[in-house]
Amino acid sequence: MTSPTRVLVLNGPNLNRLGTREPEIYGTATLAELHAELRGIADGVEIDLRQSNDEGEVIGWLHDAVDARTPVILNPAAFTHYSYALRDAVALVTEAGIPVIEVHLSNPHAREEFRHTSVISGVATGVIAGFGFGSYRLALAQLLSVR
Repeated sequence: MTSPTRVLVLNGPNLNRLGTREPEIYGTATLAELHAELRGIADGVEIDLRQSNDEGEVIGWLHDAVDARTPVILNPAAFTHYSYALRDAVALVTEAGIPVIEVHLSNPHAREEFRHTSVISGVATGVIAGFGFGSYRLALAQLLSVR
């Protein structure tokens, strides 16, 4: 795959509350600030950042990524641990040869035991976790470095 002209950045449930939700874990910055930061480092690449608390909507966006051949940075949030429907949608993307990088703001393995399992990781192209917004920056850098 050549370097993309568009990257889809998908965020799952409760991430619309970034900035106020458990700032000791997730920080005090908002999704709008993340969007601005990613746009600032993605020279010539459209950053399409979306968030939904609705599993079906995120799945639909992944279907759209297949159709448009758009690489994805995905923070599935709580869907990480149990959504086989989301896992299957991610598999559709990666099986089409389109990268999906799973990201997490915190390190799930350093948290409650139920967070240690990701049903998404096995079908994602890669996983980056524990670096706050840096997880997204690292994922974007990887997607932009693909030639």
